[in-house]
Amino acid sequence: MSENTTTTTTAPTENLRERALKLDATDPLAGRRALFALDDGVYLDGNSLGALPVHVPARVQDVLTRQWGELRIRSWDESGWWTAPERIGDRIAPLVGAAAGQIVVGDSTSVNVFKAVVAAVRIAGEGRDEILVDATTFPTDGYIASAAARLTGHRIVPVAPADVLAALGPRTAAVLLNHVDYRSGRLHDLPGLTAAVHAAGAVAVWDLCHSAGALPVGLDEHRVDLAVGCTYKYLNGGPGSPAYLYVAERHQAVFDSPLPGWNSHADPFGMTAGYAPADGSVRGRVGTPDIVSMLTLEAALDVWDGVSVDAVRAKSLALTDFFLECVEAYVPAGRVVSVTPAAHAERGSQVALRCAEAEPVMRRLIERGVVGDLRRPDVLRFGFTPLYVGFADAERAARILADVLAEVPAGDTVG
Repeated sequence: MSENTTTTTTAPTENLRERALKLDATDPLAGRRALFALDDGVYLDGNSLGALPVHVPARVQDVLTRQWGELRIRSWDESGWWTAPERIGDRIAPLVGAAAGQIVVGDSTSVNVFKAVVAAVRIAGEGRDEILVDATTFPTDGYIASAAARLTGHRIVPVAPADVLAALGPRTAAVLLNHVDYRSGRLHDLPGLTAAVHAAGAVAVWDLCHSAGALPVGLDEHRVDLAVGCTYKYLNGGPGSPAYLYVAERHQAVFDSPLPGWNSHADPFGMTAGYAPADGSVRGRVGTPDIVSMLTLEAALDVWDGVSVDAVRAKSLALTDFFLECVEAYVPAGRVVSVTPAAHAERGSQVALRCAEAEPVMRRLIERGVVGDLRRPDVLRFGFTPLYVGFADAERAARILADVLAEVPAGDTVG
């Protein structure tokens, strides 16, 4: 979508408020909000850190006092600590369209990107020396991919997702792409780009940090090779909760991790000098998992029981549509520009508004209880988590945004 300056409309404020209440009253996911610890404000930063599910503290207390405090070392077996990375991976799998046995939870997104990119070029084989990387990617993906390229003797080729098709060729070994752009919220064509990568004989690696838990991904359906993602955004796993690695079943026998830790050994307690990789997704493990964070995530995933990702996607699109409509109705013409695509097929679950006065505006929004985030220098970013954000939240956020813009003079970038 080209950037379009919002224009005021004649939609009465009261009509939008009434519509919001009616939409919330008929929302099949509305009851999920009670599962989260939220205050009276509007939390629109779940695309950075998801809200706390209310039952999680008690579950973590059990991990600390009973499993660790009483059972101690016995919990590796009796409390299922040892199998947690694969067990929790199987719980995430349906949320990203994967069958069981292909996702392992552990380490950070950055570490998993490193594993995936190195493994991808090894799968691609000799004669290919280029790694295509999304030029608009979240910085760490680019940093890690560059390190992987140095390690494997490959060359990094930064390319915009729209230009991937033209950049693919016989030298392409792997392609690392973001499913949803973290800054603009643009949803990229995972099925089409994956097919094109395969047609070129290369391996597709996808970063799902801004899509998992917000929209259908279809890893198995679209034959994605490798994927990584975090769990502290739409999956609500908590700050720094462990990330995950997807290795398609067809690649697991040849998945060659650059970090062959003892946890991924075929006989981890044999303590042998030579490394022999385990079968299946266990090959993605490295060292001893962070059990407290791991089990916090496992507890948090309970909020997804009985939830359809398709229903989440439908509400996400309705919410972002409604928020954009409210912004258009309330905000003075010319003060903000949407950089989020209008087309549903190209939109994730956030709205990014370009605003020259973004820094003081976001600061004042947060002071008034509307929590989004700032992407310097001039982007106001609002994440819509359908499990706990409602239509009244969207209307209220847009109305307060208009009030704040009325107070912040155009051109005021200091505030």
